[in-house]
Amino acid sequence: MWNKEIQKILSKIRKAIEDYEMIEEGDKVAVALSGGKDSVTLVYALKALQIFYPKHFEFIAITIHPGFENFDDQILKNICNDINIELVVVPSDIKAIVFDERKEKNPCSLCANLRRGMLNSIAKQHKCNKIALGHNEDDVLETFLMNMIYAGNLSTFAPISYMDRSEMTVIRPLIYTPEKMTKNFIRKSEIEIMPKVCPMDGISSREYALELLKSLEIKNKHIRANLMGAIKRAQINGWKE
Repeated sequence: MWNKEIQKILSKIRKAIEDYEMIEEGDKVAVALSGGKDSVTLVYALKALQIFYPKHFEFIAITIHPGFENFDDQILKNICNDINIELVVVPSDIKAIVFDERKEKNPCSLCANLRRGMLNSIAKQHKCNKIALGHNEDDVLETFLMNMIYAGNLSTFAPISYMDRSEMTVIRPLIYTPEKMTKNFIRKSEIEIMPKVCPMDGISSREYALELLKSLEIKNKHIRANLMGAIKRAQINGWKE
């Protein structure tokens, strides 16, 4: 499983972790494991990082079961058994609340808030002081474009942020890792991941930002580096050089 694809990802993750001091000696990290390519890649990468990283840390995986019938948590159990990490699966009524009862037209925000609250609580119960999310470089850039276009502000995910209310630090070790790298790792490692279960997959406003980013890349092959550089230079949401 420790192929050259994971080595490439490890170099990106280690740089992000060191640039923003995401992991300190003695940390216990809760990885939000949805079963998608990014969160699955993240647990494999952190397991590999533990072998040589000078700062010793622990981590577990936490999965919030959304309540969709085709959400197969056995896939996640197989992944965590493969690399010998603890998995905590938490049942929820998110699907019932968001889609059945409230019938939200734009459900993503409410769904994210419900997940976040549960994730924070479970992480604290398991003595974790940090939560790792699987947002990759594409997510950073897409969110930047979405906020600029739809909200009229310059903002995106912060690499690291402290939440006063929950006393939890959120880290995003994949912020320098392009989505194509996680796709290649999953494909070449032949890892089974969770199929898409949410009815909003592929039809949210994020898809527009994704297509816009692709069209910009066709016209300018340096667009990713330019946008990431602009985000860092502006120190958006705590980003720094």
